[in-house]
Amino acid sequence: MRIFDFANTHQFLPYPELADELRAVLRDKRAGIAVAPRRLALPVGDGGVLLVMPAADRDIAITKLVTVHPHNAEQGLPSIHGEVVVMNAHTGERLMILDGQAVTARRTAALSLLAAQTLASEEAKRGPLLIIGAGVQGKAHLEALGRWLPANDAFIFSRTFADAEALAHHGRMLGINTQAIGTISDMLPACGIIVTATTSRQPVLEDRARDDALVIAVGAYSPEMAELPAGLVRRARIFTDTLEGARAEAGDLIQANVDWSRVTPLEEIVAGTAPTISADATPSSPTIFKSVGHALWDLAAARLAAHKISPP
Repeated sequence: MRIFDFANTHQFLPYPELADELRAVLRDKRAGIAVAPRRLALPVGDGGVLLVMPAADRDIAITKLVTVHPHNAEQGLPSIHGEVVVMNAHTGERLMILDGQAVTARRTAALSLLAAQTLASEEAKRGPLLIIGAGVQGKAHLEALGRWLPANDAFIFSRTFADAEALAHHGRMLGINTQAIGTISDMLPACGIIVTATTSRQPVLEDRARDDALVIAVGAYSPEMAELPAGLVRRARIFTDTLEGARAEAGDLIQANVDWSRVTPLEEIVAGTAPTISADATPSSPTIFKSVGHALWDLAAARLAAHKISPP
């Protein structure tokens, strides 16, 4: 069995290829080929949570173990630790262990990239990208979306301006025209795609997103957490990574008392069974893509890594 650290795992998972693999896994999910139970969440320590996330398709099985401790940042520690164990589905043989932090960052941002490819209007793609949160997910989303958007313009906001500036510098090194900002409110009406990537329990932006904006919310992972204001949620078109996960864990939607009949899982868009956002349409309200995570997204990462390590 081979063990890969953060750097090695990172290089196995380029965002465009991982977005394609996620699309394939969504199709396999719909066909009953890729399966995963609801993840187990166990509170640990002081405000932490242990997540256990198994999944399998016809060839490989995985289990991801992740701990999330939001207060670690105050001690200069990563908020997320974890690993993904990859097994041969036919024999149970352990094939590899991937770094869980790298997998989580890359597959979450790649799923957001897939959502943007599918849901963003042409006007939203032309507008600047705004990322709220300068941690691991903020960095991954800047990498995944910043170079994909035609204008390559991005703004970064963080509670600590120095963190926003550090991520902005990283973006500029990648060729993305990235600027740290000290306030959000005035920028919201200008931005086409807005990413919230924080662990906040309270909304981190006002209900001022423009009507053609795509808001991608990835930070809140429990009913007690909400990055988005209820007013924005109630007036937006809502899509999610999985409906079952959102019902259980998407505090942004739960706290807004959302009508779940208005929430469309991404797999229905990929399968073509639900209407997408027409490129030439004039949106009358923003679009929200809310993801809370799912073991199938880790399965997609494991499949891509396996192909990179042992090409067919």
